[in-house]
Amino acid sequence: MPSKNKLVYLSPAAEDLNEIVNYHLYEAGLESAQRIYHKMKTEISKLIDYPFLGQLHPDPLLASQNYRKLVLTSTYVAIYKIINSTIYVYRIVNGRTDYPKLLR
Repeated sequence: MPSKNKLVYLSPAAEDLNEIVNYHLYEAGLESAQRIYHKMKTEISKLIDYPFLGQLHPDPLLASQNYRKLVLTSTYVAIYKIINSTIYVYRIVNGRTDYPKLLR
């Protein structure tokens, strides 16, 4: 039975993923880059079947706009929204940075 949800990476999220993978490639090598790419893609793909897997964003302003936060690794998080049956990934960022300003 096909999934009823669709997953869309918006341009900033696709660019974020590319930058993260390139950072790992140059700093830690090909294995690290491949590992982080597969880990993040696997975690995000779970949203197709479980769109509410990520918590409502803890930032009150982002929560009021229905942004959700999915922890991908100990460092990275994906910020997304569910609109109808489509999951839009807005950003993939280091969770320790002041990333909420990117979405305001």
